Amino acid sequence: MRVLKGDKVLVIAGKDRGKTGVVERVLPKKNRLVIAGINVVKKHLKRSAKNPQGGIIDKSLPLHASNVMLLDPSRAKPTRVGWRFEGKKKIRFSKLSNEPIEIKKND
Repeated sequence: MRVLKGDKVLVIAGKDRGKTGVVERVLPKKNRLVIAGINVVKKHLKRSAKNPQGGIIDKSLPLHASNVMLLDPSRAKPTRVGWRFEGKKKIRFSKLSNEPIEIKKND
């Protein structure tokens, strides 16, 4: 996928168009992304041993990857993403600024 966990993205379609957020989870088989604070719905929880009170929580649902664009780290503007080889290393780069985009390692 062109967008990875930890990337800052701009939503370009849907009810949250124009908002930005950080990718929390990537679902490559479904081509979807979960973005913090975007596509939030209310979920009603039934009482259980884990949740004795029950109640209503806010939950971020996945968005299709085609509805977001990566924000260029150097200019903070939406950009398309390309891949190229530098030596034997395959790197992502911004098509707007032609600069490499580092892949963040998450623990």
